[in-house]
Amino acid sequence: MDRRKFVGSAAASGLLLLKPRTVFGYEANSAVRLALLGCGSRGTSVATSFANDTDTRVVALADLFPDKLGPAKAHFDQIANTAGYATVDPKKMFHGYKAFEEVASSPGVDVVQISTPPWFHVQHLDAAVRGGKHVYCEKPIGVDVAQSKQALEIGKRAEGHVSLEVGFQIRSAPPFVEIVRRIQQGALGKIGVIAANYNAPASTYPPMPNMSADELRIRRWYWDLVLSGDIIVEQAIHLIDICNWALQAHPIKASGAGGRNVISHPGNTWDNYEIVFTYPENVRVSFSCTQFGPNDWFDVSARMFGAEGFAETPYSGPLRIVGDHAWTWADQGPAAQAAAAKFAANGAFNDNLALAQREKDRGFIDSITSGNFHNQSAAGVETALSAMLGRMAGRLGREVTWEELLQHGETFHLGIDMSQFS
Repeated sequence: MDRRKFVGSAAASGLLLLKPRTVFGYEANSAVRLALLGCGSRGTSVATSFANDTDTRVVALADLFPDKLGPAKAHFDQIANTAGYATVDPKKMFHGYKAFEEVASSPGVDVVQISTPPWFHVQHLDAAVRGGKHVYCEKPIGVDVAQSKQALEIGKRAEGHVSLEVGFQIRSAPPFVEIVRRIQQGALGKIGVIAANYNAPASTYPPMPNMSADELRIRRWYWDLVLSGDIIVEQAIHLIDICNWALQAHPIKASGAGGRNVISHPGNTWDNYEIVFTYPENVRVSFSCTQFGPNDWFDVSARMFGAEGFAETPYSGPLRIVGDHAWTWADQGPAAQAAAAKFAANGAFNDNLALAQREKDRGFIDSITSGNFHNQSAAGVETALSAMLGRMAGRLGREVTWEELLQHGETFHLGIDMSQFS
């Protein structure tokens, strides 16, 4: 007898004496309890979406720096007060380098949201999975080849035990879901080339006087190659993921260049990459990304050219297919009437991405409560490695193959004694 028939028969005979649970033991209709690890702007934005758009409560906060905890607690306590449930218990506020371990072993936490600087993602992911927590991990899942291989092994351990979600929320945005479905079903015919660009303003920080060099590096991690993975791995990776998704493959080689031509901050990241990726069937993706210019302007899009038409997939503006199978996304929601889109450093874009985070969060929470656990580690690593392939080709100034990237075993060393932040 299958589970549905058993439940129906048991209910009819009065045998159901316990509160219903999923096959994996999660209590039905219970709020999922989330711990936010990394209380910066992006982390707070995503955790707020979980709290507002799903049956999730933020019950724990953790950050390397104690000054991040107070504002985060005030923010999530306000959400709790409005919704009528308990505020964050001060005993579940952790700071210092070991905060991630305290969260991972904390009772009363179902999910750990990892929103720390990217270099720490795999270390924190490992601890959370070992602690039996479901994990929502921001991209990238690793900043170098060594970390990516470790993430794959963690994903294997997590399989069937917990949900492991990677923060490529665009794959949940309704307009992108539909256009990629059409492309994969042949709406463009044979795809020949893709022109993709991610142009965004430079990252900025307020003055931070009287701090050690190590603390400045971590607090200004966007500017640090090791901590961020650089702009192509930390930010423009979203566009590379769209190309992988649409083509259902990863690049087999890349060539390109880049540099630091405009920005003058004290970090060591570049402000531009120009890469040509070659995918299977000789599909070439002309990819460029920049991170400088006016703070209120951005332009992100991939234009895919095929034998029977072309597709445009911008963050903001008409999302459509032109050609034999013409189609245009028609948004019936309020975002369609929004003013001109602006760049959102915390990822909270409107227009074509207006529902991306909400749908991503709902799918993740449903995977937990239903017992149909997600495991996105392999896809997350594939896209991270694709971005690293472009970074390596750009920084070496020559062609690099997928096999060479994997054999290289690229490893970034942080060079910071983290115990000083205990």
